[in-house]
Amino acid sequence: MPSLKELRARIGSVKSTRKITSAMKMVAAAKLRRTQLSAEAARPYAAAMRRMMSEAAAAVGDAPGLPPLLVGTGREQTHLVIVMTSDRGLAGGFNANAARAARNLVRRLQAEGKTVRILPVGRKGADMLVRDYGDLFIERLPGSSGKEVPFSAASDLGDKLVALLSANKFDVCTLVYNRFVNVMSQVPTELQLVPLTSGANDDRKAPDAPIYEFEPDEETLLARMLPRNLAIQIYAAMLESAAGEQGARMTAMDSATRNAGKAIDRLTQKYNRTRQANITNELIEIISGAEAV
Repeated sequence: MPSLKELRARIGSVKSTRKITSAMKMVAAAKLRRTQLSAEAARPYAAAMRRMMSEAAAAVGDAPGLPPLLVGTGREQTHLVIVMTSDRGLAGGFNANAARAARNLVRRLQAEGKTVRILPVGRKGADMLVRDYGDLFIERLPGSSGKEVPFSAASDLGDKLVALLSANKFDVCTLVYNRFVNVMSQVPTELQLVPLTSGANDDRKAPDAPIYEFEPDEETLLARMLPRNLAIQIYAAMLESAAGEQGARMTAMDSATRNAGKAIDRLTQKYNRTRQANITNELIEIISGAEAV
């Protein structure tokens, strides 16, 4: 049985942990409000960009010389998987869920005989995948680390993808990230970035599809806007991931704080029982000694 001194030390240690987890919960809650508003504000803009690119793609049809960002390389052999996680832990299953979704995607592609390359964005995801798929990494990029997500980070990643595509390093690019639903739920999501999933064929077949006129012409518009659209889709995913990280961390720290409170109650009860038992033993010894005299 632990001594009173040991129990007091354990109670003090758990109380210190509870203060830390409670502070982390409040910090995550403050950051969540900001990141959630940013993610929700980006959704309609990203959806509008996808819709506009779909309409332009439907207008050009199967014209020759279309940008690779729209039609790809014409092959589907080499797949680039971007795994978006955070640089920090203590966020429940946030990073593990994204890494698991990426691992399942890689296994599915390899079972189909595809060549897979991985680009992890965020230290935690890279650490989880490096043991099994470290030889597939082409680079390791830092995540947002809980800070404000600058658009330049998405733009730089988009430029890197364009350069890799121009160098024929991949044929298809898929982004795996956690889409923010609410504080309790972040859904691992796969988003194909290259080639663009436009749904152009469905638009052409629909009898009541609207007719658009583009200025400048569709080819020029696509050449200019596709890189911008790529950066916007990446940026929207980064905002979703940042909001999901803060939501998962707030939930995890709230659970840890409540568990610490329960542990303190159990240890305090054990401390009181041990102290009472020690006092009782001392009284018995005193009474036994007095009777012996």
